Amino acid sequence: MARNTDILLPTATWTQLTDADVTSITFQNKSGDYILVKGTVGASAPSDDDGAVRYNPGQGERNVSLSDLFPGVAATRVYAYAPNGAEVMVSHA
Repeated sequence: MARNTDILLPTATWTQLTDADVTSITFQNKSGDYILVKGTVGASAPSDDDGAVRYNPGQGERNVSLSDLFPGVAATRVYAYAPNGAEVMVSHA
């Protein structure tokens, strides 16, 4: 299912940005602190931050392929983690 919205990330919890399996995504960190973003195979939340990409305030990606963003993983879902909570804009088809 397509998504175009802002998502509030709770403190120190992996939160799914995608609403279903996707092949590309647009997102931006709208908070004042960094977030970690990680691709997964399926809807299971990550248990660690190995392979996660750090995005500082204002940073993000524009219509990036998950295979380009996470080349070592056959990722179908995207999760984000914020140590102090955050707001993330996310859009995908």
